Amino acid sequence: MHSDEIVTVTAADFQRNIGLYQDEALRRPVVITKNGRPRTVLISAAEYERLIRCDRRVTPAGEVSDRHFAGFREAE
Repeated sequence: MHSDEIVTVTAADFQRNIGLYQDEALRRPVVITKNGRPRTVLISAAEYERLIRCDRRVTPAGEVSDRHFAGFREAE
């Protein structure tokens, strides 16, 4: 994403201006609210693919070194 900022929009405004928010989602996440609460987030396809790739990076516990476990314990 190009910006760490998040755009928040109501579901009604999103429906009225869907093209605008689709374009905005190419630059940063768009949180869509319903009844004042976040309900969904619109992100670019590229960002979605990046998240999927990150999610699939799994290391079996047996392959994690003692040094890494020590680092996990020290992390805040």
